Amino acid sequence: MQIDKNDKFTLISIDENSFSEFYNSFLIEEKNRQKENIVIQVSNNINISSKEFLLFLDISEQKKENGTSFVVISSEINIDNFPDSFNIVPTLQEAEDVIDMEDMERELGF
Repeated sequence: MQIDKNDKFTLISIDENSFSEFYNSFLIEEKNRQKENIVIQVSNNINISSKEFLLFLDISEQKKENGTSFVVISSEINIDNFPDSFNIVPTLQEAEDVIDMEDMERELGF
């Protein structure tokens, strides 16, 4: 797992060989970053099933309740298989746009 933090969000990139290995490490890291916007960048080299992606759904909902954003970057997944509230985008720029939009919504009280 590679972690890069900037003023808007923390970018966590998967560099492990298996999803389960990454996910266990991520759960530990996420507990330390509950007040931060988090972006997960999924490499095309790792095979992740839709079922495994759904493990992030609870974390995504919890982050929204805490007033932060959670976005997954993956160009390989069909976003139509997931709830609209689960932010999955194909590029880092779109992830930044989602965070900006959600920050504006929170400021406006939505």
